[in-house]
Amino acid sequence: MKAIIESLRPRQWIKNSVIFAGLIFDGQLNRLDPFLRVLAAVLIFCFISGVTYTINDLLDIKSDQMHPTKKLRPIASGRLSKQTAILLIVVLGLLSLAGAYLLSPYLALLCVAYTLLMLAYSKWLKKVMIIDVMIIAVGFVLRVIAGLLVIQVRYFSPWLLVLTTLLALYLGFGKRLSELNLLESKAGAHRQVLNGYSVSLLNQYLVVILSGILITYCMYTFNAHPDLNNQWMMLTIPLVLYGVFRYMHLIQSGTKAAAPEDVLLGDRPLQVAIFLWGVVVIALIYFLR
Repeated sequence: MKAIIESLRPRQWIKNSVIFAGLIFDGQLNRLDPFLRVLAAVLIFCFISGVTYTINDLLDIKSDQMHPTKKLRPIASGRLSKQTAILLIVVLGLLSLAGAYLLSPYLALLCVAYTLLMLAYSKWLKKVMIIDVMIIAVGFVLRVIAGLLVIQVRYFSPWLLVLTTLLALYLGFGKRLSELNLLESKAGAHRQVLNGYSVSLLNQYLVVILSGILITYCMYTFNAHPDLNNQWMMLTIPLVLYGVFRYMHLIQSGTKAAAPEDVLLGDRPLQVAIFLWGVVVIALIYFLR
C-alpha cells in the first residue's frame, strides 16, 4: 500500500489547488455547496493525475533507473510490480471518471481530455523541445477550467488564465534548468529532450516569461473583479514580485527547484510570501468590496 500511495505522488497533488481559483476569485469561497463541489473536483483530479503519474513511471522505468533520485520510485525500484501498477491504473481511472461524470458530464470530458493529453505527453510530446513544457502549462489551465465547470461562475478574469499559463511555463522551464544543473552530462540520458536545451537558453526563456508574468498580473490587478471598485488588488504586486524572484533565486543557487512542489513545501520564505498574498487577496475580495 505504501508503494501504491508513493506511485500516485501525493506531494504533487498541490498542483491541483489551482482548481480553487474560480471559486476564490469569483467570491464564492464562503458558500458551502460550491465549495464542496470544487473540493470534489480537486479530489477527482488528484486521482486522475495519480493515474497519469503511474502510467508515466511505467513508460520511464529505464530512464528513471538512471536518475539519482527517481530510481527510488516504487516502479523503478521494483517495490511495485508492473501488474499491480496496471491494475491500479484501470480501477482508479474508472472510479475517477465515474465520479467526475456524477459531478458534471463536462468535467468527465475534461478529465478524459487531460488523461489523453498526458498519455500523449508521456509517450511522445515530452521528447519535443518547448512543446514538453507547453503541455505542462496546458495541464494547469485545464485544472483551472475544471474548477469553473462545476460551479456557476459570475465573473472570472481571462487574465488569470493567461497568468496560469505563464506561471506553469515558468515552473516548467525552471525545472528543466535545475535538471541540467543536477544531471550535467547525464541529463540527456535521463530526459531526451534536455539535449535540446542549454543553461543560457533556459535563462533567456525564464527572463521573457518572468516579464510576461509581471505585466499580466499587473493588468489583472487594475480590474480584478467588478465588485472591487478600486485598484486595491495592486497591493499584492510586491508579494508576487518577491515570490517569482525568490523562485528564480532557488533555481540559480541550487538543484532544489528540480521539483517545484518540493520548493513550495520546503522553502519557508516562499511559503510566507504565498500565505501573505492569499490573506490579502481574501481580505480584498471578501471583506473590502
